[in-house]
Amino acid sequence: MGDRTCAACDCPLGDSVIRVPVGENSVEVCSSACAEALNKAWAARVPHRWALGAQQSSLTVRSIETASGRISYAEAGSGPVALFVHGTLLNKHLWRHQLRQLSDIRRCIAIDLLAHGDTEIEPDQPVTATANANMLKEMLDALQIDRVDLIGNHSGGGISQIFAALHPDRARTLTLTNCDAHDHGPGAALTPILRRAAAGDLAGALNQMLTDKSLYRSLGGLGLAYERPESVSDDDIEIYLRPLLRGAQRTHDVQRFLAALDPAHTLAIEPQLKQLQVPTLIVWGTDDVYFPVKVAHWLAETIPGAKRPIELRGARTLFPAERAQVFNQLLRHELLAG
Repeated sequence: MGDRTCAACDCPLGDSVIRVPVGENSVEVCSSACAEALNKAWAARVPHRWALGAQQSSLTVRSIETASGRISYAEAGSGPVALFVHGTLLNKHLWRHQLRQLSDIRRCIAIDLLAHGDTEIEPDQPVTATANANMLKEMLDALQIDRVDLIGNHSGGGISQIFAALHPDRARTLTLTNCDAHDHGPGAALTPILRRAAAGDLAGALNQMLTDKSLYRSLGGLGLAYERPESVSDDDIEIYLRPLLRGAQRTHDVQRFLAALDPAHTLAIEPQLKQLQVPTLIVWGTDDVYFPVKVAHWLAETIPGAKRPIELRGARTLFPAERAQVFNQLLRHELLAG
């Protein structure tokens, strides 16, 4: 035991150690403080794959101060703004293909939600779906943006509905992909992670998936959200999960976010949705265990401005990344038509 030292502070290790995933391996540290320091240092090294390569050299990552916190976002292009909103345990990286491929017709902005990615919040900041919708308005106000083409996925789609319902004058168009709506959330498919978060062990679950990335791609991880989970790269997994372990407070905020996943927030805006005249495009993967096709049809029947849903056969929740070419063509047609 005397030869083993902490990977963070180099002090001798005793019988009680904490293992921290680093790249393809894991290392041992002596305390939770050292684990937090190592995770924070490693998070700073996570590659932003969307920023690599000459084709994406015009993309920039910025942050803006709001009453809800310092909100991180990536943007590319110029002109009318298209705002992209990701879902649970993800971040702005989800929309990398949209920012690259649609920046010729829009100023594309992809945000990090409260408790996600590089966004920074205070410990007492609410992180509910409604709080995130309020944050969108604060961010647009801070950036002096009047109206946006709003695109949401997963819990970000529910947040987008709340924003559009409460501020219909701020949405030029609305695009919803597989997402929360009315009384429907991700349900039992997310239970393993929700259970560990409720038990205060979210850090343990995330560390396990970072150490063995096959767990992320598995049915017990987030594999059900993908049509082809085996194609999700190690870099993608690092970019999504590592920021959630930057510190004990960040992980606690994510646990609060998961605990606040409540359909009460989307149920509350049903009357406003029934009056929403904003042109609404609904694109839905048909093979989704989180958000079945019936949710898409409920949205189309409820929102007056909605078109008949476009169904992508065999696609699942995160098809904006997996079927980017098809989705971007649909978006391009919708945005140019507007």
